[in-house]
Amino acid sequence: MIAKINNFEIDLSKPIDISIPLTNTDKNPIAWYIEKPVIEPVVFGDWIGKVSEGKSSTNFNNIFFNPHGHGTHTECLGHITNDFYSINQSLKQFFFFAKLITIEPEKIGDDFVITKEQVQKALSASTSLSVTNEALIIRTVPNQKEKKSRKYSNTNPPYLSEDATIFIRESEIQHLLIDLPSVDKEHDEGKLLAHKAFWNVKDTHKVNPDARFNATITEMIYVSDEIEDGNYILNLQIASFENDASPSKPILYTI
Repeated sequence: MIAKINNFEIDLSKPIDISIPLTNTDKNPIAWYIEKPVIEPVVFGDWIGKVSEGKSSTNFNNIFFNPHGHGTHTECLGHITNDFYSINQSLKQFFFFAKLITIEPEKIGDDFVITKEQVQKALSASTSLSVTNEALIIRTVPNQKEKKSRKYSNTNPPYLSEDATIFIRESEIQHLLIDLPSVDKEHDEGKLLAHKAFWNVKDTHKVNPDARFNATITEMIYVSDEIEDGNYILNLQIASFENDASPSKPILYTI
């Protein structure tokens, strides 16, 4: 099925999934010091909600997971604010012009950091179309498939510098997607410089009126090497959670 968006054609029958599935196995990625997700049948006495157990006509599972630590998720500024803001209320549109760039984080001291200069260079080298990109997707290298099952806790993963994030915000990017567990440093004493910079949050206890209430950050994606840098249509799918974050399924379509 071919669809037209602003005179650009996309083939809806050829989606490119850049999400990581959530499982209850050791293949599930984990961040933030928690255990793997739990997916298990409901049990009432000797009744088990699992067809293969022979006592139920349906599979009837409970699922326990954390959106921030267990895989691909999309979050709103409610992730860092004193007042409650929901991703389900913040994200009201789901199709966006997006640009995919690839960056090898720079070693600075003991850290690997995505710098402003790297983002600028990658964007200028990227194929240009006469569209305004609303979303930016960052793939980091090295890009091992292990990202889909990596255990990130206490590994000091790469992160975005504050300057790079300000540049992204000032480039009018509303939706930022990255293949890391966080845009911020793992142990940063709660500074959250990149989160605050992207959402333009100056005070987490009293949010400024010009904060970016409809902007989102999506973390822990996986973009395979076969997907070329350039311009895409992004379909950013979330579940209807009234929570600061939701597991999500970002889908790309070639323009």
